[in-house]
Amino acid sequence: MKLLLFLAACLGLYYTSEGKVYSRCELYRIFQQTGLSGYHGYSAANWICLAYYESRYNTAAVNNNGPSRDYGIFQINSKWWCNDGKTSNAKNACGISCQSLLNDNIYDDIECAKRVVRDPNGISAW
Repeated sequence: MKLLLFLAACLGLYYTSEGKVYSRCELYRIFQQTGLSGYHGYSAANWICLAYYESRYNTAAVNNNGPSRDYGIFQINSKWWCNDGKTSNAKNACGISCQSLLNDNIYDDIECAKRVVRDPNGISAW
């Protein structure tokens, strides 16, 4: 366990205790229900792949990038999309607290992800 924590610290990835690790099937259902599947041309498979590689489906994932951090299942960045109270000159384009992206309710994460893909960079923002 200590080795695992050490490796996570070296990678800059850590988890809070209030999140949830979703299964692919759970995410698929939620992405269908919320209209994320097919949103701006990106399939549920695109979103599931993104969530897997960004957070391993863990809503409590936080990755430290130096001047900013990535939060939640989609690893929403504090420089552009959410407010963590730590990142200087943050834009907070989603109008959301980064802390709210770390719980097991991913509906606000999905709304912010939709905002991100409406940006000219689309899904490549990740």
